[in-house]
Amino acid sequence: MAHEQSGELACAYGTCRTIARREAKNFYYAFIALPIARRNAICAIYAFMRQADDLADDESLPREERRQKLNAWLTAWHATARGARTTDPVFLAVRDATRRFDIPLELLNELVEGVAMDLDHATGSEPDTYATFDDLYRYCYLVASVVGLVTIRIFGSSDGRAEKLAEETGIAFQLTNILRDVSEDAARNRVYLPLTDLAAHGVSLDSVLRRAPSAPPTAAERALLASIARRAEDYYRSADALLPLIDRESRPALWVLVSIYHALLKRIERADYDVFTRRASVPTAQKLAILLIGLARMAWARITT
Repeated sequence: MAHEQSGELACAYGTCRTIARREAKNFYYAFIALPIARRNAICAIYAFMRQADDLADDESLPREERRQKLNAWLTAWHATARGARTTDPVFLAVRDATRRFDIPLELLNELVEGVAMDLDHATGSEPDTYATFDDLYRYCYLVASVVGLVTIRIFGSSDGRAEKLAEETGIAFQLTNILRDVSEDAARNRVYLPLTDLAAHGVSLDSVLRRAPSAPPTAAERALLASIARRAEDYYRSADALLPLIDRESRPALWVLVSIYHALLKRIERADYDVFTRRASVPTAQKLAILLIGLARMAWARITT
C-alpha cells in the first residue's frame, strides 16, 4: 500500500512538473536549478496557483460564476489538506509539499485571496483600478509576496530577516509584471498603475484604457512608467540581500529567478518604457545563459558542501 501511495505521489509530482514546464516560462528556468525534492515542491505550488488563476481568469464565464467555481475548488482543497482522499494530482502533491516543507496553509489561502481580488474588485463595466500605491501593494503582496514566503520555506532559510526580504522581492517581481502587461491588462479593463500616480503625471485613466495599440507612449506616460520602475528597482535590492540568507543548495535557483526578472525590467527601461507597441520579454538565449550559470553554481554548492 505504501508503495502504491508513493507511486501515486510520484505521478502527482510529475503532473505538476509538466504544468510548470508548459506554463511557468521565467519561473521554470529557476526550478531546474533546484535539487529534485525542492523542485517537485515548487512545481506543485506553481501548479496550484495555475489552477486558481485559470478558474479566476476564465472570461467565458460571468464573474460571479467564476467566484463560485473558485470557492468550490478552495473547499475541495481544504478537505484534501485535512486528509481527505483526492483524485486531483495537484492537490495530492501540494498536500505532501506543505507537510514536507512546513508551509502554513494560511499562506495558500492568501494566494487564492489574491487571485480572487480581480473577481471582487470591480463590477459591471467599471475598470479594475487601485487608488494608491498602498492599495496596489496589498494586491502585489497577495499575488506575489505570498509566493515568496512559500518559496523561502521550500528553498530553506533559518534567518528571520528572510521573510520581509522575500515579501519585498515579490513586490519587485509583480511591479515588473505590471509594467510589462500594461497594454494587455488595459484590454481586459484592468489598470494596475495607481490612480494617484496617474494623476501626479498628468495621465488620464481613459487614455490608458482607450489608447491606439500602435501608439508609442507619450512623455507623460514614460515618466509614469519610469516612476514604477524606480520603485521596482528599490525592491530588487531586497532580493540581493535575501540571497545569502537562503540555503546554499537553493541559492542558484533564487539567483536565476531574480536575474531573469531583473533582466526583464532592464529591457523595459532600455526600451524607454514602450510597453504599448511591443511586449517586453527576455530572449530565450539570455535565459538559457543565466540558467547555465545557475546550474554551475548548483554543482559547485554540492561539491563544496
